[in-house]
Amino acid sequence: MARRDGWKSLGGVTVGGVKLANPVMTASGTAGHDTELSHYMDLSGLGAVVVKSLYHEPWAGNPAPRVHVAGAGMINAVGLEGPGVLSWCNDSLPRLEAANATTVASIWGRGVEDYRRAAELLTPFSSRIAAIEVNLSCPNLEGRNSIFAHDAGLSAEVISKVTGEVSVPVWAKLSANTDRLLDVVGSVTDAGASAVTLINTMLGMQIDTATGRPSLGNGGGGLSGSSIHPIAVRAVYDVAVAHPRVDIIGVGGISSGADAVEMMMAGAKCVQVGTATFARPDACARVLDDAARIVSRRGGTDWSSVDRLAHR
Repeated sequence: MARRDGWKSLGGVTVGGVKLANPVMTASGTAGHDTELSHYMDLSGLGAVVVKSLYHEPWAGNPAPRVHVAGAGMINAVGLEGPGVLSWCNDSLPRLEAANATTVASIWGRGVEDYRRAAELLTPFSSRIAAIEVNLSCPNLEGRNSIFAHDAGLSAEVISKVTGEVSVPVWAKLSANTDRLLDVVGSVTDAGASAVTLINTMLGMQIDTATGRPSLGNGGGGLSGSSIHPIAVRAVYDVAVAHPRVDIIGVGGISSGADAVEMMMAGAKCVQVGTATFARPDACARVLDDAARIVSRRGGTDWSSVDRLAHR
């Protein structure tokens, strides 16, 4: 395993109430539930490992096929398969601790009470995690045909329930599949979110021209990868303008140090690397190393030298 530590000269960052060694994290859903990527890079050398979103109980996910190449990116409908919060806390969290990883738990729900219950189950383990990222980009199955993150009031209700249960910082992961993003950001931060993660996948679909059927077993899915990077940069930039005091974590098509620095210039304090991991399991370490070289070549002595540079 190659040693990569050029980023250490730039110091750490603080985002959403959490001090991190550097600004590069894994993205939820792309790095597994614990130390799957430790064979390819030192997890303690990342800002944080954000694990795959957890339901309050085991969840089977969607029918296969779940993942398919889509142009310059990927489309998926995995369906948030997972072992449930308690199983993760008992089995996966100790492995992350043994790897000295800074761990961010991610939770999801089919209704408001599901989110509250997941947070409640995490509470006894709060001292062992750095933050909770609330995945609000899930279908709302409480009688409304929408995604939580498309509804400012409902998103705020979820965040309020979660922050009422836990003592660690809470981050809200939001969707750009709406023209209400700026309103939603305001609502979730008013409700107690200490940072927002922008963005999740974009809604999409593929049709197999040989069969006339969707390429995914669930029909439609979420598009990710470099195809959505400009959308993510725009979302981060717009939120930084409208909510200059809100800490932003940028995610969406980051596969190089230049992508990461661009996202930070747009307004993100930190970034997450997701789909690039499927092509290169050590993508996070490579992005971090490359981003550090770019900042240093620009004459920066710390990460703040590129922070919101596009707004100065």
